[in-house]
Amino acid sequence: MVLPVLALSNTHIAIIAGALIVGFIIVVIIASFGLLYLRALLAGAHVSILDMIGMKFKKVPVTLIVNNRIKAVQGGVKITSSEMQAYYLAGGDVSTVVEASIRARNAKIALGWDKACEMARTRRDLLGAVETSIKPRIIDVPTTSSGRNTIDAVAIDGIQLKAKARVTVRMRLEQLIGGAMEETIIARVGEGIVSAIGSSQSYKEVLENPDRISKAVLAKGLDSGTAFEIVSIDIADVDVGRNVGAELQINQANADKQVAQAQAEKRAALARAREQEMSAQVVENRSKVVLAEAEVPKAMAEAFRSGNLGIMDYYRMKNIQADTDMRSSLGGGGQGGSGKPKQ
Repeated sequence: MVLPVLALSNTHIAIIAGALIVGFIIVVIIASFGLLYLRALLAGAHVSILDMIGMKFKKVPVTLIVNNRIKAVQGGVKITSSEMQAYYLAGGDVSTVVEASIRARNAKIALGWDKACEMARTRRDLLGAVETSIKPRIIDVPTTSSGRNTIDAVAIDGIQLKAKARVTVRMRLEQLIGGAMEETIIARVGEGIVSAIGSSQSYKEVLENPDRISKAVLAKGLDSGTAFEIVSIDIADVDVGRNVGAELQINQANADKQVAQAQAEKRAALARAREQEMSAQVVENRSKVVLAEAEVPKAMAEAFRSGNLGIMDYYRMKNIQADTDMRSSLGGGGQGGSGKPKQ
């Protein structure tokens, strides 16, 4: 009779031990998740205990998921805890996406959870994008970070104008993924301002009606392919700059003057070279004359030897030469018959 009692006692001990273990586990679970479960249940954002235990094993912060689910339900956004867990495990910021979804719903902007998660992964500032879609933002053109204070353009009459613009934009969430951002809007508006001023006949037209610039720029649909919708373009300031047309004419005149001077120098250099050539030719011809004159005495000597020239012929030639020199002196020629100056 002792052995059955002993066996029964061991069974009771095992049951009691098991009950204690189960009770301890239940106490631990209630201590860990009881308050969160109760908060979620009272807020209408039910999250099961088993789901919380699963989060613990997956190393997902239970408090973060439960609090954001409560916030989403209270804000009218339908998001399950499984969707939040999946986005968290993918490296996303659950709180930011929940806040953006609530703001979009309050502004009656269609923004699903999957779309919001995709936007948050591709763009850093999802909350800023949602806020801009609700409340338009003003962009200065040019921006202070560009290092320029104005957009400079020249009208047809050659007068430079310096303009500043303010562009009011609203974010288009459906174009946020893949759409061009603020830099593209600034570049396109700046290009449009330059084109509008450049097509004006006179700078006075622009000063009298600055809104013609904004109308011309808006008509081009500059927000195409961007994540923004341009609400308005306002010309904040227009100043008169330099007379670029006159400066260009002055520069062209100076260039023409330099070309003319260069051509004149070229002609002068050619004339000087020609003069030097002629001088050299004169010297050469004089040398030939001197050589020819040197042959005369030889010819006369040969004529004396051959008997073709007598002494009386020589004297007559000298008399004729002296008579010619005298007549030249009386006539004021100043040159002798030999062509040489008189001494």
